[in-house]
Amino acid sequence: MTTQLFRTCPESGLQFHRPAEWLMRANAVVAVVILLIGGLTAVGVTLTRWPAIHLLPADQYYQLLTLHGINMLIFWIIFFEMAVLYFCSSTLLRCRLATPRLGWVAFGLMVAGAVMNNLVVLRGDSSVMMTSYVPMPANPLFYLGLILFAVGALIGCFIFLGTLVVAKEEKTYEGSIPLVTFGALTACIIAVFTIASGAIILIPTFLWSVGWIAHIDAAMYRLVWWAFGHSSQQINVAAHVAVWYAIAAIVFGAKPLSEKVSRTAFFLYIAFLQIASAHHLLVDPGLSSEWKIFNTSYAMYLAVLASMVHGLTVPGSIEVAQRAKGLTKGLYQWLRKAPWGNPTFSGMFISLIGFGFIGGISGVVMGTEQINLIIHNTIYVPGHFHATVVLGTTLAFMSLTYYLIPVLFRRQLAFPALAKWQPYLFGFGMGVFTLMLLAAGTLGVERRHWDMAFTDSALGFDYPASAYTLMGIAGISGMAAIVGGAVFILVTVVSVFFGKRVGSESSYGTVTSRLMRAQPDIVPSGGHAAAGRWGFAAPGTFLFALFFLAIFVIYYAVNWKYLASVWPLS
Repeated sequence: MTTQLFRTCPESGLQFHRPAEWLMRANAVVAVVILLIGGLTAVGVTLTRWPAIHLLPADQYYQLLTLHGINMLIFWIIFFEMAVLYFCSSTLLRCRLATPRLGWVAFGLMVAGAVMNNLVVLRGDSSVMMTSYVPMPANPLFYLGLILFAVGALIGCFIFLGTLVVAKEEKTYEGSIPLVTFGALTACIIAVFTIASGAIILIPTFLWSVGWIAHIDAAMYRLVWWAFGHSSQQINVAAHVAVWYAIAAIVFGAKPLSEKVSRTAFFLYIAFLQIASAHHLLVDPGLSSEWKIFNTSYAMYLAVLASMVHGLTVPGSIEVAQRAKGLTKGLYQWLRKAPWGNPTFSGMFISLIGFGFIGGISGVVMGTEQINLIIHNTIYVPGHFHATVVLGTTLAFMSLTYYLIPVLFRRQLAFPALAKWQPYLFGFGMGVFTLMLLAAGTLGVERRHWDMAFTDSALGFDYPASAYTLMGIAGISGMAAIVGGAVFILVTVVSVFFGKRVGSESSYGTVTSRLMRAQPDIVPSGGHAAAGRWGFAAPGTFLFALFFLAIFVIYYAVNWKYLASVWPLS
């Protein structure tokens, strides 16, 4: 067997393959740079939608909105997810990375595509927003940049799959792959479907933009594009749920309540999660009612079931681990005594609550065919995906970063006091922001128009005064979240490039993968058998779940009431 260079982290016991480590670092650093670009554009977008300020003219607003959407929803997250895939394969399975040179090719394609796309939008002739709906044309390089990025990401996914094969052949683990790696595998499978869908529609659109294809059917474009546009967010869901499990294991040594059930929930993501794309198409006339009803009812429920399983088992595993340490007083001593000053934990838990209570409930409501009619093209939609992609995924990735800075980059965390409070500022700021957008969307505030007052328009529309108040609060809370994001970038950049070294950077050794020691707690297996109260292993989490169910039922009923008021019967 060939030998490779590995480094063992003295704090975590994790073993890093040097080529994989450098790829992780490169992808993570570029991800944070893109997060900075997305945050800067968010300032202009937020201050423009804040009615009292209304900062930018229309052309600059749509230009920044295009940059913000593509950088935050695609580039930042997928770059970080590449680092997560390499970490969950090479590091957690304690094996060499398959074809690291090809990994650098993938990285180069992704960087080239992202830079190309951003530069074209900055030129001012491609302000088509993330959806880039035809027949609204963009510069051909806009589409080519996305294609190059997608090809690079697809190569990265195949490298991840190849690394799983390497680990299996070299027997670096026993039994099934760890649950965290299984979650990353779920994200990878969804990513392959998503990127293939993007290629199916973006390549013809690129050819249309250069004049080689005369016509692209707009309805067909929307159908296929949303298999890419929305499914890309399903990669995020699988990835950040895997991060939740990892952080629960890192901080508490927690094991899933039932690993088989958790794996089944990940499988349900693969089978059913992508069809959530249908909620963008429910008002399209070209699709049958049967297709819409199936996708937004029977099949969607199974994807929702998967998220509810994860929402129960992640905090449940933490509760059981805490109770095993003696924190058994009452229902919630385990939660009160949790390390709330540790940003890795606090960010993860705020991400879990925000994603479940705001993103999850609003997603089910928005995915119901009838209710969708009253909120489809309102600012409710950005409220929902900011709750999922930002409050859920981005905050989870921020939390993992705080763990990876000393472990992966070998640097001490800079500004620990700022880092301690950053998840609260970002999480609560974004939580209020999303709630205000959901409420304003329920009142009908439009999604894509840059001026909700319709100033100087021939056909004006007067919203209730409360809608302006809600958008004003959204502006304030959005700026608070942006400050929280800026604090994260400050802490991360200073830590990675200027932070005090942890241990020795030259601590690599030539080892044989078969001789690697036992896996650390980050790769949990098995399950807990401890009992809590009333026969439940995690009674506090179970009560949380009942509270979630009550909130969901009430909110769902309220939205049906709103729908009934749209067309009153006499």
